[in-house]
Amino acid sequence: MKTVHISILLIFISISGFAQTKILFDATKAEMAGNADWIIDADQSNLFGNESNPQQMPTPAQADVTSSTSQNYWKGALSAWAIDAVKLGYYVETLPYNGKITYGNTSNLQDLIHYDVFVVCEPNILFTTTEKTAIMNFVQNSGGLFMISDHNNSDRNGDGYDSPDIWNDFMENNPVQNNPFGITFDYEYFTEASSNIPNSPNDPLLHGNYGDVTSIEFYGGTSITLNPSQNAMAKGVVYRTGYTNTGTTGVLCAYASYGQGKVVALGDSSPADDGTGDTNDDLYDGWIQDANGNHERLIMNATIWLAQDNTAGIASLYTNPNIHFLPTTSTIRINTEGNNFYNLRITNILGQDFLHKKIQPNQNNNVKLEKNTLYFYQIKKGVTIIKTGKFVII
Repeated sequence: MKTVHISILLIFISISGFAQTKILFDATKAEMAGNADWIIDADQSNLFGNESNPQQMPTPAQADVTSSTSQNYWKGALSAWAIDAVKLGYYVETLPYNGKITYGNTSNLQDLIHYDVFVVCEPNILFTTTEKTAIMNFVQNSGGLFMISDHNNSDRNGDGYDSPDIWNDFMENNPVQNNPFGITFDYEYFTEASSNIPNSPNDPLLHGNYGDVTSIEFYGGTSITLNPSQNAMAKGVVYRTGYTNTGTTGVLCAYASYGQGKVVALGDSSPADDGTGDTNDDLYDGWIQDANGNHERLIMNATIWLAQDNTAGIASLYTNPNIHFLPTTSTIRINTEGNNFYNLRITNILGQDFLHKKIQPNQNNNVKLEKNTLYFYQIKKGVTIIKTGKFVII
């Protein structure tokens, strides 16, 4: 088997090759309301009366985090998660309560285009149509989305919607595609410890860099139903006790690929809680104390998987296309060598086509692309995708 190689001259910058992995934790959906503090850090508690008011940058500075930094270095129930991410070399930020969820908005300095992973833990406000479109486009174009729900009737801000409502509305009522991930949060409320885990020795969430996951504990959570007819890539990794651990119901944690991106879904916020944060809330250490550290292993394995390039390891059984991107002023000349035919598509972040055609051997093709603009390419041999990637012209 030979791996596809793309020759891109120095006029292009490979985004994934040079940029530090960036994770954005959302705080725009009242994640701090009621008895919850699903943020990585806050210096003030003056929202909604006395709730945490997280800033964009956690303090003290993440540049000072070392391998021995404790999980309570920052003040937030998700601070241990963020500290672990920084120790891996990732960069973390918060989208504050008054931030905007956009994708492709150059005036928004925290536009999702700047991040690799977007974490939303137990949202309490519905996503707008614009926000749904932004998140969907983010995932389609190689972003990683971590969706954490909570139990039924967990409406913490009293607006009539809880996290299962909000996530299902996002997936089922967005303008891009109905239920694109093949994942639905159930409307249940249960507490349960489970070690019902599939025998999948190569699974990236169960057996990733942080170690093997053997159990999980929910303290007031809900389950997930998979819909393989909507997305055949949807997979459960932890199941409720008594359920078939290769089935589609009773799922506690699931993941899927969609477009060039990925999603992870977890049915309870308790595993992410590190017990630190707003002193007005009752917080518990579910990160390490519960399930003997399995929650940290599961969530960090999932975070690493979400942050990885979804196209890594895609290979071809065919001869390398050896496609070249050659600059000629404002025009890109594309040339293939060899005897094979390939379908090449170039789009922008809005999914608009700039080139979509069959490339013949040794044939030059011209396409005009703008400078300082992010583009995505996809190469197919027949119906098989053999390479995808992204680039910027500078």
